[in-house]
Amino acid sequence: MTPQDTAPRVTRRRARTRANLLDAAFAVFAAKGFGHVSIEEVCEAAGYSRGAFYSNFATLDELFFALYRDRADLIAAQVTDALAQDGPGLDVPAAVERVTEVLLLDVDWLLVKTDFLVHAARDPAVAQTLLDHRARLRAAVADRLSRARGRTALPAVLGDADGAAHAVVAAYDGVTTQLLLDKDVDAARTWLGHLLTALLTDGSGTPE
Repeated sequence: MTPQDTAPRVTRRRARTRANLLDAAFAVFAAKGFGHVSIEEVCEAAGYSRGAFYSNFATLDELFFALYRDRADLIAAQVTDALAQDGPGLDVPAAVERVTEVLLLDVDWLLVKTDFLVHAARDPAVAQTLLDHRARLRAAVADRLSRARGRTALPAVLGDADGAAHAVVAAYDGVTTQLLLDKDVDAARTWLGHLLTALLTDGSGTPE
């Protein structure tokens, strides 16, 4: 067997190891909180040695950031896909319904994300990672709203599409904070739908 024959298999195995480490770390971080987890605990949960860990991540922080980016990218993609299904205009109630259906409203993820937020608040370099994710979310929303301008009016109080996008992300933040406390996912989806519809229309579901 030539090196060319073995390389793809090694690459796939490493990718699988990395994915398994991230999955295990997610469960451990959600259960114990970042700052209370050791590399050994992640390795034990994943069924790997420390060597396997260090072949994929230099530090626990690096793994944590990779986990956050993977989930954050998933959410940004969900929002973008849900908003891309209308034509030139924007059916706000229908778009809101699609977004609230696909958004990752998962308590374990919110626990991990909150840990990341607290960590970021004390470290400007880490904060930039969080700010970049939030900017991607807002850009996806603002881009869709901008392309619907002239066909779908926004409430004047929000200003332009960027202002509306900030309001949408703020509504998501508020609903998910409540979800962390009451663990009621169905209520969170319902409230998020009501808030986004009220924000982006005249409150009755009809764009101004």
